[in-house]
Amino acid sequence: PLCLGWALGLAAASAPPNLLLLLMDDMGWGDLGAFGEPSKETPNLDQMASEGMLFLDFYTANPLCSPSRAALLTGRLPVRNGFYTTNAHARNAYTPQDIVGGIPDSELLLPELLKKAGYVNKIIGKWHLGHRPQFHPLRHGFDEWFGSPNCHFGPFDNRALPNIPVYRDWEMIGRYYEDFKIDLKTGEANLTQIYLQEALDFISKQQASQQPFFLYWAIDATHAPVYASKHFLGTSQRGLYGDAVREIDDSIGKILKHLQKLGISENTFVFFTSDNGAALISAPKQGGSNGRFLCGKQTTFEGGMREPAIAWWPGHIPAGGVSHQLGNVMDLFTTSLSLAGLQPPSDRQIDGIDLLPAILQGKLIDRPIFYYRGNEMMAARVGLYKAHYWTWSNSWEEYSKGIDFCPGQNVSGVTTHTQEEHTTLPLLFHLGRDPGEKYPLSFASDEYQRAMEQISVVVQQHKATMVPGEPQLNVCDKAVMNWSPPGCEKLGKCLKPPKSDPKKCFWPH
Repeated sequence: PLCLGWALGLAAASAPPNLLLLLMDDMGWGDLGAFGEPSKETPNLDQMASEGMLFLDFYTANPLCSPSRAALLTGRLPVRNGFYTTNAHARNAYTPQDIVGGIPDSELLLPELLKKAGYVNKIIGKWHLGHRPQFHPLRHGFDEWFGSPNCHFGPFDNRALPNIPVYRDWEMIGRYYEDFKIDLKTGEANLTQIYLQEALDFISKQQASQQPFFLYWAIDATHAPVYASKHFLGTSQRGLYGDAVREIDDSIGKILKHLQKLGISENTFVFFTSDNGAALISAPKQGGSNGRFLCGKQTTFEGGMREPAIAWWPGHIPAGGVSHQLGNVMDLFTTSLSLAGLQPPSDRQIDGIDLLPAILQGKLIDRPIFYYRGNEMMAARVGLYKAHYWTWSNSWEEYSKGIDFCPGQNVSGVTTHTQEEHTTLPLLFHLGRDPGEKYPLSFASDEYQRAMEQISVVVQQHKATMVPGEPQLNVCDKAVMNWSPPGCEKLGKCLKPPKSDPKKCFWPH
């Protein structure tokens, strides 16, 4: 009852809680001890789960980095906020260096809205919502940034491709591989330690100023090329990927202890999750585990979109909770606004729901999950049933080059190398009995008929109200790469861009 009263009295409460979102990169559902990983090398995250609530049915909005991050910060499906492509059907598109688009000004991001409630907002790590000046995170509600606009790919020669910049606030302070070293041979890099220190310093500073904060800790050590600092290298049974996970686990333990030491843990809502499933294409050396689920990143099977998720808020969330609430990264937008005593914007469709009744009172809120790949709704989950309207893992052409998003998991008629349409007779799975999506229900069964009647209504309603946004991921141009980011003059690191030559981006998956 205390929790309930607190939640209901939230808008009237004088001090809204701090918000800390820990977003991992390509970390799979099966990567944590709390979710059954056998090496049990995540003691701090496992403890966070035992002190808070574990979500077993938590999803991302897209099986790829950029669109899922855009969804988290806007509370909207990527097909609404523009983070998709119409260059080809059902393609996974993101924001590499040559992308022209990014987060549109018309989108309202979580930090912009939290400012109304007096929050100070910081992003640490990967932004990935466009790298041209108009897409800068400080133009979209963040007050501080330490991190990078793109993935830590490289090293590049600064002629055909520039090395990726690292920013502090408005200006770059160096580039990956030049000023921020990543040793591709050994996997050594100090970035996670730097990101940890940034988080601890920001939390201390905000606690001293008595202003509520929103910290978005979007680190990327578990994205290939994976890395860890010297102290953690060679310490995991799982190789380099496990080293990266162990360092992240250690860092999150330090962040939570820091909140406790400062006496603000009971006024800080913390949520841990990942942007998409483990990248099995990089496994086993550079990729994680999706547990019992089918396939991984890039696909709309469970392995690509079901995420590890933990909510922690001492004194408010009952310890040791396990929730079967269907959750989505987009809910973090709506839930954070609710915690801040704010209403979500009413002038647009918001896909995220407020999870507080599920988190604080153990209620189950009835809601569907839609699985999108680019401009296509591939599947929908209602209750324990998941219907696939389209299946595609990747093309024969890519597969023949050794690109495999479902290694060792060929399920006949389910994991397909041509795009297969099932809209008249969707493939249906009961995820309770068959979490691995291996046994489609018989089309002739009563169970199939009953479940599809229910799902069809939900899908028809969804499609009838779907107004896609302007696609942002259609045009690529080498001239817009990170040649001369703001601050490059001071460092003597400006590079000469080539002549502008916009082209349609090619998205093979």
